[in-house]
Amino acid sequence: MATQALVMVGIRQQVRARQFDCEPSPELSQAEWNSSLYAVQQRARRGPTPEVFYTKHLDNSRLRTEADPARAREIRTFVAAMVVLFVLVMVYVVQHFQSIEAGYRIESQKQQLEELDEQNRQLRLTDAQLNAPLRLDQYARNFGMDAPGPSQLIRPDATPADGAPVLARAVAPERPTGAPQQ
Repeated sequence: MATQALVMVGIRQQVRARQFDCEPSPELSQAEWNSSLYAVQQRARRGPTPEVFYTKHLDNSRLRTEADPARAREIRTFVAAMVVLFVLVMVYVVQHFQSIEAGYRIESQKQQLEELDEQNRQLRLTDAQLNAPLRLDQYARNFGMDAPGPSQLIRPDATPADGAPVLARAVAPERPTGAPQQ
């Protein structure tokens, strides 16, 4: 160590002497002077011995790691907590999106209800206009129809008089008394 320190001090003194006390010699070019100065500075930084790195080949294939039960329990607890948190967040997200979708569906159905109410109002107005008695009477007169006379009216619930027209009726035939029923 002591020799290394003495060598370093000597190199530093040489570099300072070259840098400050003397000018580059005329026989050396500027590039040569710079390269020699750079080499001296590198040696000063490194020290007197060169740096050598040796590679070590380690064989850790025979080593086994021991299971740490406390660490494994911590990891399982953490994973379980994260799973529960994830499930809770996903439930919240699904409910949130379902509520938004339900809101859109409700608004759509309200709009459809308003449209159907307006359509119903228009249909009732048209029905009232088409079934107005004055309009029907005018329409019938345009086709040459008149109000029926008393002899043209037949009441379905009245008993027919002799010789009066009778409405057609469907009557089931009677079965004989001794015939088997099907």
